[in-house]
Amino acid sequence: MNKTIFITGATSGFGRAAARGASIINIGSVAGQWPYLGNHVYGATKAFVKQFSYNLCCDLLGTGVRFSLFGVCLLCAAVSQAQNVTVMPSGLPVDASMNWQQCQRLTDDDAARLACYDRWARQQAATPEGEPSASPVPPAFATIQSDDKTETLSPDADTNAVSTDDKGCRDHRYSLLSRFWELESGSSCGTFGLRSYRPLGIALSMANSRPRTPTSPSPGHTAEPQDYQPGEIRLNLSLRTKLAQNLFTQGMPDHKDSLWFSYSQQSTWQQFNAGISRPFRTTDHETEIMYIYPTDISLPGDWRWRYAGLGISHQSNGQSLPLSRSWNRVFLMGGIELDDHWRFTGRVWQRIRESAADDDNPDITHYVGHAELAGWWTPNNKHSFGVTVRTFSRGSVRLEWLYALGNPNRSNLRLHTQLFRGYGDTLLDYNYRRTVLSIGVSLMDL
Repeated sequence: MNKTIFITGATSGFGRAAARGASIINIGSVAGQWPYLGNHVYGATKAFVKQFSYNLCCDLLGTGVRFSLFGVCLLCAAVSQAQNVTVMPSGLPVDASMNWQQCQRLTDDDAARLACYDRWARQQAATPEGEPSASPVPPAFATIQSDDKTETLSPDADTNAVSTDDKGCRDHRYSLLSRFWELESGSSCGTFGLRSYRPLGIALSMANSRPRTPTSPSPGHTAEPQDYQPGEIRLNLSLRTKLAQNLFTQGMPDHKDSLWFSYSQQSTWQQFNAGISRPFRTTDHETEIMYIYPTDISLPGDWRWRYAGLGISHQSNGQSLPLSRSWNRVFLMGGIELDDHWRFTGRVWQRIRESAADDDNPDITHYVGHAELAGWWTPNNKHSFGVTVRTFSRGSVRLEWLYALGNPNRSNLRLHTQLFRGYGDTLLDYNYRRTVLSIGVSLMDL
């Protein structure tokens, strides 16, 4: 009854009721919001009544029908300007003067905002062919063109609406890879702005064993044993800036290539090891210069190849002998995505050779590998699950789970859980296999 009566009334009677200035009262219940024993069916139907009433209230604004469900209609007041309201043949009203900007301003209530966008979309559909619509299509409903199809981006797809103040690389109407590498004109934040690169955060880590004594085939690179503990605090810092853009894409007004510089740092801190004065066991530093070119090529299954790139990297722990470890490499990179739910990024690299006298770790690629493939699944805006594999040698696997803390549309803070197994956890440990579990918080550039 809680479903059938409302649906029947909406499809048959409200158009006629509007002409008579009728009143409609829906009876809701707290059972539709709060759980209690034995309430699974009744509560679900009352939740339907509540959501149905949210949308119905917005549909009936300006028709002359007075509607009440314990103040629900107050949420729709900001949607309507109540002028030039007509009733469609379906019995649902269309406000000829409403526009999508009104919907954008409803940032405090997701249901009212979604109902407003639905009503606006019906208004566009009801506009006679050849007659201009009441308001232009908003950027939030802009389309991304591929080679053989048009893909519509909805501002509320699978997530709550994002702040309309977001611009450029913060504009969630563009895909994550487009925002991250600023691949399009609309997702660009210009040059020399400071952005995070890899996760920036702090974590508690626990390894399956104590760190082993660092060693390397190079003469004089075997350290003295230390009484380190398996539990550590990990500190991660990673920043980047765009040095230049639009170097080779001047003839592509909607796309931008870019040149980036990044600096990343990971420190392992023996915070719980008071016996040796809580030292920092090691700190790895890495600088990169990367050139990114926007490809945007359609692939089978609605996948899109978003970018290709190349770069050069220097990684070092900044230590003197016998703990010094470093290497340089050049790499190719690329990324593909399916909507904003799936993405894969990859790198293959070639180490830059050094003389035997200068090489701190001549066998490093035999352990950490020659390639890296990372895959991410984001089912919604609260959770992300990732796996990163380094291969073509002994390699490693890293599993990750990110959980949004606070409103994911306004905060980049995430609970960050990682499980690492393999070689290259740090430069000092590049030739030792380790299993490390880390739990902490990170700021993500999303």
